[in-house]
Amino acid sequence: MSEQSQRGFTLVELTVASAIGLVLIAAMTSMFKLGMDSVFTVTQRAETQQNMRAAMELMTKDISLAGAGLPTGGLQLPTSPQGGPLSQYACNQTGTCYVPAHTYPNNSSGGGNYMYGILPGFNNGVQNNDVIPNAPGQVNSSITSIYCDYNFPLDAFKITVPAANGGTQATVTVPNPPLPSPPSILAPGGLVAGDLLLFVASSPGDGTGSQGTSSIQTAAVVGEITALPNNTTIEFASSDPLNFNQTGSNVTNNMASVAAAAGANLSVCRLYAVTYFLQVPPAGGTSQMPRLMRQVNGLDAIPVADNILNLQITYDVIDSTQGRISANQRDPVGAGLSPSLIQKVNLWIIGESFLNTQNKTQSMYLASSVSARNMSFCNSYSSTTTACQ
Repeated sequence: MSEQSQRGFTLVELTVASAIGLVLIAAMTSMFKLGMDSVFTVTQRAETQQNMRAAMELMTKDISLAGAGLPTGGLQLPTSPQGGPLSQYACNQTGTCYVPAHTYPNNSSGGGNYMYGILPGFNNGVQNNDVIPNAPGQVNSSITSIYCDYNFPLDAFKITVPAANGGTQATVTVPNPPLPSPPSILAPGGLVAGDLLLFVASSPGDGTGSQGTSSIQTAAVVGEITALPNNTTIEFASSDPLNFNQTGSNVTNNMASVAAAAGANLSVCRLYAVTYFLQVPPAGGTSQMPRLMRQVNGLDAIPVADNILNLQITYDVIDSTQGRISANQRDPVGAGLSPSLIQKVNLWIIGESFLNTQNKTQSMYLASSVSARNMSFCNSYSSTTTACQ
């Protein structure tokens, strides 16, 4: 019986086979990593877009309501020949003001302390003027939208401002016969200190509006609530944080003006003065990435969206001199255009993904335009500038 020789793999063959196997494993590992990176990128972009879209929808809602319930063309706030303090917005009850410039602007005649439905805040969009180094654009803007809140039905009450109190208090009663289901003014979602109330006094006439209002307006003033001791009293103490409740014999357009309008019908609504701006959280927090904030009346600001690097806003405004739209104005007030003639607001938000992992960070922008349907208008078929209101 002869022996048969049995041959195995040579060292060269083993080396070649191992090399081929390693190449295949490396290729499969690379493909797996590419797939995981793609999933990571898609997830990051989806989260960033969802975060920005939620912020954009909230801003769109507030801006679309701008000017609702305000007098046509805006409202003169308290003034004094001696030059008293100007009323403020974007400030809370402790005196913290969230944007660098926070007093109401001039009107077209040069008089200060004027409330418009939209307050443009060009280059006024970061609290404390903090620097956001990663922002693609250097200019960040804020925007303030002011409108009547009709969700809380103040027309279910009869509100009077007795002259004896000089405009420092209002009395709340339920009319007889009462309107259906009047809520408590202290109910959840009701009035709180720091809220703004718009009082429109109208002379008696044939009006059919709430509380018997007439179309003949005699006064329109804004007061800041300083206290609500009970369901029947609203206090408007002087030296309020936002400087609306100014007193003095020479002060006009203040709460005392409403108290002096004896016999006039009062229509009252809660005003929402909503400001959007960027804030860089203080050092020591969970994140130092900038975030979009929303602040209402005299209350504390709350975060709306995290990791927002840039907020840029332009406006389509009617130029009453030229009789046409001046589009994409970044600073309409600086260009001599009236905020009361803003027709459309164009928004750009730039956001960044939540996980900062070197070159895997995702940045993107979201743009939208909002029609300001409650603002003033111009009659383009008229040849006179007085057609703009």
